[in-house]
Amino acid sequence: MTEALHYLELTELAARIKARDISALEVTRAQLGRIDALDRELSSYVHVMAETAIAAAEAADAEIAHGRYRGPLHGVPVALKDLFWTKGIPTAAGTTVHRNFCPGDDATVVRRLKDAGAVVLGKVQLTEGAYSDHHPLVTPPKNPWNAAYWPGISSSGAAVATAAGLCFASLGSDTGGSIRWPAAANGLTGLKPSWGRISRHGAFELAATLDHVGPIARSAADAGALLSVIAGHDSNDPTSLCDPVPDFLAAAAQDVRGLRIGVDAAWNNDDVEVTTQRVLADAIDVFRSLGADIVDVKFPDVTQAIADWAPNCAIEAAVAHEATYPARKGEYGPILAAVIEAGRALSALDYQKILLRRLALRGRVVALFETIDVLLIPVHPLPPVTLAMISTLGDRPDLIAKLQRYTCPFDMTGHPTITLPGGVSADGMPIAFQLVAAHLDEAVLVRSGAAFQRATSWHRRHPSLTSRRQH
Repeated sequence: MTEALHYLELTELAARIKARDISALEVTRAQLGRIDALDRELSSYVHVMAETAIAAAEAADAEIAHGRYRGPLHGVPVALKDLFWTKGIPTAAGTTVHRNFCPGDDATVVRRLKDAGAVVLGKVQLTEGAYSDHHPLVTPPKNPWNAAYWPGISSSGAAVATAAGLCFASLGSDTGGSIRWPAAANGLTGLKPSWGRISRHGAFELAATLDHVGPIARSAADAGALLSVIAGHDSNDPTSLCDPVPDFLAAAAQDVRGLRIGVDAAWNNDDVEVTTQRVLADAIDVFRSLGADIVDVKFPDVTQAIADWAPNCAIEAAVAHEATYPARKGEYGPILAAVIEAGRALSALDYQKILLRRLALRGRVVALFETIDVLLIPVHPLPPVTLAMISTLGDRPDLIAKLQRYTCPFDMTGHPTITLPGGVSADGMPIAFQLVAAHLDEAVLVRSGAAFQRATSWHRRHPSLTSRRQH
């Protein structure tokens, strides 16, 4: 198996498996070998499920050979963020307090992936409880492009594994930016669906009304293929919506002629690093050349929403951890413990004011999407973020607010977004931009992202990785 095959888009690999040009078993064995060769340095996986992955690949090959093709995930190796229950496999959510938890059932999204014939390679690492920092006993994943750079936040293991060719896509979650930052940092496509589009049953909570489940992949079409499988109502999660699930792969084939793309030039350039500004300008030029209409807009002020995100997340995290905190406080890392303490101290009056402000912001964003189809914005205003810069966040609330400026507002409103690679920095690190759409209009995000990626090749770049163990 050549290295190039490891970096195929999921949809490309799926076509080859369906045509029986390559077997799911061959691909899976090669992926397991690559994980063994590379992941000692990258630390993206928590559990490698070799035995069950081989069995699933063999079953996929047998079904495909007998004409029972389940769709574009059939036989394709994927990975799961280790906060999704996986039957018989420890699911710790980046914590030590849950390290012995072994679910008796799959999360709904995991079951849907398996039902679609996907091969689950294993569980990938995350920050403690999916908040901002790893437990002191956990080795954080390393950015495969350059280990001195941030790999993103809680879904970093999912993004590192996907970027390094250790799976063909992964499933992550996003509460304040945790699909979008890792996707951007690792040169990937990340899709944060609308809140309610995907069941959260069997996913460890960080903050229930902010948590979004979604795919991290190599292309918008790949993300659409995953979304088509995992989306939809689930009776085990009454907050999941009953709206019909579009054919996202069909959306990926459409062009963007006449699509209204909103741009708030002032917001997009507000203390935004110059290379990121250039990526945004280039993306606008690409969309204009494809026939989209660029529309000047004024986005609502998000200053208060950014300030509200932390206490909102904190009080919901305190509820999520009520069974183990403070009873087992000593097993928590200092960052997550401090967040829970802050949540437990917040008054009901203050929380209600936050909820009312969230509703008001949501209403303003809903109104904006009466005039446009998508909004084009940065993922964050900073240059590619180094680990040295991240180490200063605890002393730099201004830096935290800048990092969250373009991500957490859309967890507060629940609107869907897609993150797309759009350029590189002077030292070769990926830089991305973000598209936002109206509630439940993920199809237009897949459509727009796929059109952009047909016209560019940023999403086809990948890190160069070697290991003495690889062969």
